[in-house]
Amino acid sequence: MAQTAVDAYVAMGANLGDPVAQLRQALRAMAQLPATTVLRCSSFYASAPHEASGPEFVNAVAQLRTALEPQALLTALQNVENTAGRERPYPNAPRTLDLDVLFYGDQVLQTPTLIVPHPRWATRAFVLLPLNEICPQRVRSEQLQAVRDQPIRRLLPPPEGWGEGGG
Repeated sequence: MAQTAVDAYVAMGANLGDPVAQLRQALRAMAQLPATTVLRCSSFYASAPHEASGPEFVNAVAQLRTALEPQALLTALQNVENTAGRERPYPNAPRTLDLDVLFYGDQVLQTPTLIVPHPRWATRAFVLLPLNEICPQRVRSEQLQAVRDQPIRRLLPPPEGWGEGGG
């Protein structure tokens, strides 16, 4: 059954290979998903691994408009990760690409494979800062204050075509 398109927010991260190139390729892949448009992407941020290991991460948040159902979106994002060489040898392993659904419209959903809003979105600077950049109404100042000690820095402006104003 077709559904009305909703805005979904996707956290993007990588810390293996060429993380900047991986995130740019992920944006292109998400733009090719059925019934999906990439509206905006935040700047790219560099951050120390949080509850993970390995080299520094590059993170961003993308805003999609999609008519894919939540589970179908998750499956499509996992396919993008797999195409990028994502492996899951152990929890929080270093990764070539990690795509997490943060929000799917205003839906609250909990299944064995998908929880939205993402259960840890508000505790991670690498999610809050990029999200605040493209959707400040979703982020409260006290949330930003709570993550102020997590190391993060703006690395690159939004990718051309997906910055402020959309692509």
